[in-house]
Amino acid sequence: MTLYLWIKALHLIAVIFWMAGMFMLPRYFAYHAEAIKGSDEDRKWIDRERKLLRIIINPSMIATWIFGLSLAASYGFAEAWLHVKLLFVVGLTVLHIMLARWRKVFERGENVRSSKFYRMINEIPTISTIIIVILVIVKPF
Repeated sequence: MTLYLWIKALHLIAVIFWMAGMFMLPRYFAYHAEAIKGSDEDRKWIDRERKLLRIIINPSMIATWIFGLSLAASYGFAEAWLHVKLLFVVGLTVLHIMLARWRKVFERGENVRSSKFYRMINEIPTISTIIIVILVIVKPF
């Protein structure tokens, strides 16, 4: 039981860091989209985005998956709420991959999307987090 609680704590810590980064990166992109390509500000955003992704978002996503699957394996995969939660986590992982690709687009100076687009994308992790927390705490089905 003690190991289970440690894994649960580590999973929650990893989720917090992953979601913090997933909230920040699209917002960085929104500001970056307004910068002049090739400017000093542009180069600063490229560096910030790269560091955020590589130092915080990528490692915490990996830890979230490792600890989360460990918990699910010990809990069992029979519950319907868990299936829906995993669907949302897969969706967040796909978004994570898309954000990583968009970071490279910015790095190459090829972004064509507006800051409004990135502000709208910024809502996906928020809505997903709300749904996931309700699924885990309330277990509505």
